[in-house]
Amino acid sequence: MTSSDPPPVGSAFLLTQLGTHAAQAFAARIGELDLTPPQTGLLRAIAGAPGSSQQALAELLGTPATRLVALVDGLEQRGLVERRRNPTDRRLHAVHLTDAGTALMADIGRVARQHDDAVLAALDGDEKARLRELLAKVAADQGLTPGVHPGYKNLR
Repeated sequence: MTSSDPPPVGSAFLLTQLGTHAAQAFAARIGELDLTPPQTGLLRAIAGAPGSSQQALAELLGTPATRLVALVDGLEQRGLVERRRNPTDRRLHAVHLTDAGTALMADIGRVARQHDDAVLAALDGDEKARLRELLAKVAADQGLTPGVHPGYKNLR
């Protein structure tokens, strides 16, 4: 390396650079479905655990309950989710996808697969699988909740 060469960048920088790029590109793609990434993540969480309480969803996503209520309100107004009284604890609301929400999940899945393919276009199938395996290992070591974007902690 000569004095005019830039210093090498670390893996954490590359992860941040690519993560920021991927998050921005995903926001643009999911925006075509008139969704934001936080709404998309909440829909995924509800689909993965139908009937969860708002409290449980807030805990899973690591977001303040007041912020989660606002997200659920917006999705409920659009007819994508519904709150039902919890049959075992009438103080709680169980959150479920509606038929429209379930149908939208298929579109979200398609957009997510297209996004993944676009971001990882430079890799072959084996490389993609190995990268996913390594990233999952690092994420687990860092104590990240699988499938949950850590940005929920900062939602206002």
